[in-house]
Amino acid sequence: MSSGARLDRVLAQLRLYEHPLLDFSARAKADGVEVIIQFKNSPVPVHTYYFDLHPRDLDHPQFEWTFQRQLYDCLHDYLIEMFTRTPQDRDQRQGVTP
Repeated sequence: MSSGARLDRVLAQLRLYEHPLLDFSARAKADGVEVIIQFKNSPVPVHTYYFDLHPRDLDHPQFEWTFQRQLYDCLHDYLIEMFTRTPQDRDQRQGVTP
């Protein structure tokens, strides 16, 4: 499958998803595709999340299902990365070494 066909396949899948807080896009990257997740109209600065899809994933017969699983896993990671404070960094903020 060509790089252009792989990108078209991902863009077609992304059109099936709509989210009130997030925008999804993709672009070709080498032989694969890079998926981009951005927060819509964020009142605070939030980073953009990127993840790569490799040719073996893009050419897989079950691509639609594996794509959904990977997208959901990445959404989980993205939201977790947005935390500005967690219980694990409490000691660090207080200057205590574990």
